Formats: sequence, C-alpha cells, structure tokens
Amino acid sequence: MIRLNLSTDPLWIDLLPGLRLRALPVTTAIMASARADASLDSLDAEAPKEVLAVAMAQAVARRVVIDWTGVGDDDGNPIPVTPEGIDALLNIWPVFEAFQEKALGPHLVLDAEKNASAPSPNGTSAGATATANPVPDDAPTALPG
Repeated sequence: MIRLNLSTDPLWIDLLPGLRLRALPVTTAIMASARADASLDSLDAEAPKEVLAVAMAQAVARRVVIDWTGVGDDDGNPIPVTPEGIDALLNIWPVFEAFQEKALGPHLVLDAEKNASAPSPNGTSAGATATANPVPDDAPTALPG
C-alpha cells in the first residue's frame, strides 16, 4: 500500500547528533528539477555512480533545505543556509549518508506493507513437507548413455 502524505509543510530532519535540517517534502517536481540541474551537466560521462549520487543529493538538497541547526563557520558561529553551504555540508561523508537515508530514502523507496511471504494455504507458517527421497549411497553417479 502506498501511503499518501499530502502535506507540503517542511519538516525537521535529525541527521546527526546536533545537526538538523528543515526541509520541504521531496516531490516529483523537485526530483525532475534536480535531474535537470546544471551541476549534473558538468559531470564526466564515465564518472562513477557514487559521484552522480552525491551530485544528485546536493541538487535535491539545494531545492528542499530551507533552514538548519548545528552548522557553523570555522569559529563555531551559526551560518545561514546557502547553496554553497549545502554542497559543502553534503561533502561530509556521514552527513551525505544520513541525508540519503533520512531525507531522500523515504521518498525514493516505496514501503509495501506485509512484504513477507504469505502464509501457507492451510493457514500455518509450518511450510510444506519434503516430497523428494534422498539418493541411496549405491546409486550410480552418472546416467548411462
């Protein structure tokens, strides 16, 4: 089942201890816009998938992140959200991983309910009994022919 959340309100996302982002929902329009981002045009066609993943995450983040806490300059003073700051923040590996998991992941993976195997037809989860018999020790190992 796909659960629709029709809210367009931004949410706070806790990425790491002390680091929070306030982000708009990732919509189809956001993803389409990010895919058309000029920064992706400058990537080498032979670039590894990981490079594309970082560039795409940065493109999405520039469109959805509207505020943050826990981000500061060299002296520890809070700094405002800027496109350059977002790119720099996502160039920190643990931040990128957390953004992928917590901000993009819920929008990119459809979580189906009851994704486990259905129970057996008799209503139990005991499973079927074996119908094959073991091969005797004195059986030929190859077919004649």
